[in-house]
Amino acid sequence: MTSVSFFSFFFVCSPLFLFFSNASPAALRSLPSLSFEEGYTQLFGDSNLVLLREGKRVHISLNEQTGAGFASQDLYLHGFFSASIKLPSDYAAGVVVAFYMSNGDVFTKNHDELDFEFLGNIRGREWRVQTNVYANGSTAVGREERYDLWFDPTEDFHHYSILWNHQRIIFYIDDIPIREVTRNEVMEAYFPSKPMSLYSTIWDGSSWATSGGRRKVNYKYAPYTAEFKDLVIHGCAANPMDHTSACERSDAAIYGSLTLSSVQRAQMNRLRKKHMSYCYCYHRNRYPTPPPECTMNQVENRQLFGWDGVRFGNHRRRGRRGQDNRSSMSQHDAAFE
Repeated sequence: MTSVSFFSFFFVCSPLFLFFSNASPAALRSLPSLSFEEGYTQLFGDSNLVLLREGKRVHISLNEQTGAGFASQDLYLHGFFSASIKLPSDYAAGVVVAFYMSNGDVFTKNHDELDFEFLGNIRGREWRVQTNVYANGSTAVGREERYDLWFDPTEDFHHYSILWNHQRIIFYIDDIPIREVTRNEVMEAYFPSKPMSLYSTIWDGSSWATSGGRRKVNYKYAPYTAEFKDLVIHGCAANPMDHTSACERSDAAIYGSLTLSSVQRAQMNRLRKKHMSYCYCYHRNRYPTPPPECTMNQVENRQLFGWDGVRFGNHRRRGRRGQDNRSSMSQHDAAFE
């Protein structure tokens, strides 16, 4: 067992973690982070991956030769996973930075996946973030949601987190929940249930990432560098041979208590109403009959979203780049203006 496996097993099964399991995402994120050597391994990119500050900060770059990526040393069955990320600035059309969980290398025909994908854009247009959920190889039905960010993610680091337990998946940005997926009868077959690794990558997504592939990566502006720090893994490490987890039987007690409060749910609903620019449930050209988990107001559906699932009038410019950085609290407030 690696050092991170031992740490994960000891910590999540201890009374200390039971205390934090009732805390906010900010409290969980404030727990000690792992250095690269303690918890990760390089996937690809050779010299395009650079370690700084004794492995507590990682830079991954995209140039004409290659992108770069790294992954957790272990598989995890449920947990809380977080990183602070600063995205490439200037012209970044076609560039994709991903922070995600997957087991595609182990379960090649029925893999699970939880995605944060950051989609670059032309100068003057904001980056967008996309979330997605796959389970049991259900890639034929994409469950993408896309959001306009309410801050400039290239000016400073922002926190992106995934909570995954037996009953729910919650995506957070700066400790604000932006999406919740609940396990129920409808979602049972589409809810990730097998151990996954945590990945961070940067790569060329020219074929689809910006304006449906019309805007390509322009390597005149390369290298494109994404910066990572505060790498947090608090999960149930799984045995790589049989994929069982020492915490499997008690994971509901450990992670299940970290749910959305009424205040957090109100924050999430306001953010989604203001900043969600695409939702697969509203993509009527793609899904004439919406996937079974989609429940929506049909009037709102037709008034706010087009047949392509894109919110009407969501192509907006932002002028934050030249402004002074705002505090975390004021940025949170700005999401709901």
